[in-house]
Amino acid sequence: MRSTPELPLRVLTHNIRYATSSPFKGEVPWDQRKQLLLNELEYHTRHVSDAFICLQEVLHRQLEDILAGLNPKAKSPSPEWAYIGVGRDDGHQAGEYSPIFYRPSVWELLDWETVWLSKTPSKPSKSWDAASIRIVTIGVFTHLASGNTVLAMSTHLDDQGSRSRLEAARIIRAKIQEYRKGKFGTLIGGTFLAGDLNSQEDQEAYSDFTGSGDMHDTFKLVDASRRYGNHNTFTGFGYEKEPPSRIDYVLLGSKGNQTWKVDGYSVMANRFDDGVFNSDHCAVIADLRLVG
Repeated sequence: MRSTPELPLRVLTHNIRYATSSPFKGEVPWDQRKQLLLNELEYHTRHVSDAFICLQEVLHRQLEDILAGLNPKAKSPSPEWAYIGVGRDDGHQAGEYSPIFYRPSVWELLDWETVWLSKTPSKPSKSWDAASIRIVTIGVFTHLASGNTVLAMSTHLDDQGSRSRLEAARIIRAKIQEYRKGKFGTLIGGTFLAGDLNSQEDQEAYSDFTGSGDMHDTFKLVDASRRYGNHNTFTGFGYEKEPPSRIDYVLLGSKGNQTWKVDGYSVMANRFDDGVFNSDHCAVIADLRLVG
């Protein structure tokens, strides 16, 4: 007999491109594209109260813009959206965040942390061949209505270092096992990892996650005839030398009697007839159910 009701939820992940002061050819500044990004987030979560928004490359001022946009009544004592995450450079507000946004009226946050994907994961650092400091944001959330608990993770792996991407994947998998065996282990029914892995299917990080059997790609859990939108998730701004590729994912892991079912998978467009790219990546959306 099922101990908790079935839980439907949506996971949206998007590398939003940091607010650079030196835009690429084809890229408009953040101030000109932020409303497009906010409209995207609002549209895809408006009537999906259980949604998580996982973002990457978010500078602090972008974080403030997104919070203000998601919470138009910001002075309310109970804003609709909250987040977990820190800037990767100092563990506070410096550098890029990989935040997870959620609705506190829907989810109770039990615990969260930021882990640095390095040999010293408890402090800002980089190791191996990484060009930049890299992090994973981890949260344990209980769904207030159903009682289901999920382990949520948002990350952005290095774009230069193959060894660092592989080691990062191993660190993340070890953290998943740590949580499953820790004080929340009896509660956690499902795990998801969302973000930009900078790794295609035949490359190190993706192969480590999925080859281990710990994680499964939502893309492959939906019949090809039912996927919606684009295939590639990285597009650039139209003038980059590297070709479009699929490097952004929602990966799933489950434990015990509870399992994930994938009802829908989509890669949304990042440019429309206004000609403006809201990012050099597309948003990936997975509609899930935790059952068991």
